[in-house]
Amino acid sequence: MMAAFPPLLPPAPRLLLLLTVAAGWVGKEPAAFAAATAGDPAPPGKIAVIGGGIGGSSVAHFLQQHFGPQVQLDVYEKDTVGGRLSTVTVNKQQYESGGASIHALSLHMQDFVKLLGLKHRREVAGKSAIFNGEQFVLEETDWYLLNLFRLWWHYGMSFLRLQMWVEEVMEKFMRIYKYQAHGYSFSRLEVLLHSLGGDTFVNMTQRTVAESLLEVGVTQRFIDDVIVAILRAGYGQSVLVPAFAGAMSIAGAQGNMWAVEGGNKMVCSGLLRLTKANIIQATVTAISLHNSEGKTFYQVHYEDEEGQGSSFYDIVVIATQLHDSKNNITFQNFDPPIAEFPGVFHTTVTSIVHGYLNSSYFGFPDPKLFPFASVLTTDTPALFFNSMDNICPVNISGVFRRKQPQEAAVWRVHSQRPLDKPELKILFRSYYSVQVTEWQAYPDYESAKTLPPIILHNNLYYLNSVEWAAGSMEMAAVAAKNVALLAYNYWYHDLEKIDQKDLMHKVKTEL
Repeated sequence: MMAAFPPLLPPAPRLLLLLTVAAGWVGKEPAAFAAATAGDPAPPGKIAVIGGGIGGSSVAHFLQQHFGPQVQLDVYEKDTVGGRLSTVTVNKQQYESGGASIHALSLHMQDFVKLLGLKHRREVAGKSAIFNGEQFVLEETDWYLLNLFRLWWHYGMSFLRLQMWVEEVMEKFMRIYKYQAHGYSFSRLEVLLHSLGGDTFVNMTQRTVAESLLEVGVTQRFIDDVIVAILRAGYGQSVLVPAFAGAMSIAGAQGNMWAVEGGNKMVCSGLLRLTKANIIQATVTAISLHNSEGKTFYQVHYEDEEGQGSSFYDIVVIATQLHDSKNNITFQNFDPPIAEFPGVFHTTVTSIVHGYLNSSYFGFPDPKLFPFASVLTTDTPALFFNSMDNICPVNISGVFRRKQPQEAAVWRVHSQRPLDKPELKILFRSYYSVQVTEWQAYPDYESAKTLPPIILHNNLYYLNSVEWAAGSMEMAAVAAKNVALLAYNYWYHDLEKIDQKDLMHKVKTEL
């Protein structure tokens, strides 16, 4: 999730218990997955992964985990490894400009950090508030009970109803780790979601988060003030996003967040280094289908600094966006042809600004009195930014302290479009530098109502289809594990591990 709302909402004790239980399953594989038996088909010789972000690096790791180190893994990346996990440099310090926060229940990401010997970045506390363009409608304090009282005073029982709704969704979602630990995989997103939460989860991709919250008793005022602010900070979109995507974003807004010391992108480079994947710095232009002696294989065409080239593969995993008009991958020799997917991606602009905050704009003429490290916003026409936060470098020493509001600090501002100079002058009294990155970070969830396929053809997989259910680092890792298992199960014809029903009962009987 691109941004997170710090803990205005109370923690969920059952989620912590669930984390303890589920953590025991991560990274453990049944003995059946240690190696193929003598009667099985020969393992694939070469596998291509297109995209070197968190999805591509995760799936390369999981593919090697299942197929073994003898498989050659080629990872195509046209830019830099990490994709939407990226940093910028300000005064010789690096700061997250892409995916910044990871939820405590992100068990695959937790496992990657342990596997790679990385560390959690030390958290530097800071208070948050929600701004409506004229005043703060909700302010966090240093006192937990006072925060709860303010929530109750302004919104009644809405925050508790929200907490119960999100907790129920997350509790069911956590089943995926047990399913994957037992080798089960899913050929369609609808089947995966149904295995976790039945028809409720599938329906949550078709109705808005606002509809779902109103149904469980959350008030419209709470939605307009708090939920809108969370979704603007997370997805840069409104409460018309699907309920499942909204629940994932709200879950990442309830505190218990962490990041990787040195930058979250280190997970991507670390996984690719661990798998000894061959990283090909090139743009994939086409994938063509070939058949020989009843066997399907693929030719991946690409362009690099030396010109055009191609290689043949047994399995191809696409871990980049196919919905985006900027993606020019064509599919050749497919009958029927690979269909184009409806929907576009939403542009989020991240501005990393090194400067002095104009606290007067927020009603604090004396900058020393401005108490907030993070400002979220409501959906107000006059507001030209979604959120802003005083960010810390990716490497934090033991003596590090957050800059005081009257000092020059590094701020990360999310907006729908690049900020012009007058808008920057509204937010900052003066500034030394501005670094702007335009991300197509998440789908525009209102632009398509159908979930794209995971399987495009035999042994051709679309990992990023998961983003149309919900987008985050952990969702990409979950999808990567599913695709790796799916590829393994299909390759060795273990169909009993694909799209099985009543998985909770099956898993219990396998314990």
